[in-house]
Amino acid sequence: MFLKTTIKAIGPDVADLVENGVLILFAEGAPPELAEVSVLHKVDSVSDGTPKPGSKIMIGKLAATITAIGPAAWKKVLDIGHVVINFNDAKSAERPGEICATILAPADIMANLKAGHVISIS
Repeated sequence: MFLKTTIKAIGPDVADLVENGVLILFAEGAPPELAEVSVLHKVDSVSDGTPKPGSKIMIGKLAATITAIGPAAWKKVLDIGHVVINFNDAKSAERPGEICATILAPADIMANLKAGHVISIS
């Protein structure tokens, strides 16, 4: 298990980003302008090991597969609990801090983003 975290709050602008396949996670205590576009979470456990393509992302009961990971993405998770997940099925990350994953329907993502649900990467 690379990451297990519990959703604490959903920013008011999260649905707009999810509609475009982008999900931003930020640990509790994010600045207000970032909290508006982020899923705020509390990390339960995190590993120094970095996930690789083929690793699984679970959002509640919804599963996706990592297809690419930027070189700075996991360091940001470790340092500040922040990551951008792009559900675009890309084979290489366009930005150093992003994780790319298989495409998921925006409605399915939103249905699983509830306070108390767990997000995990394994």
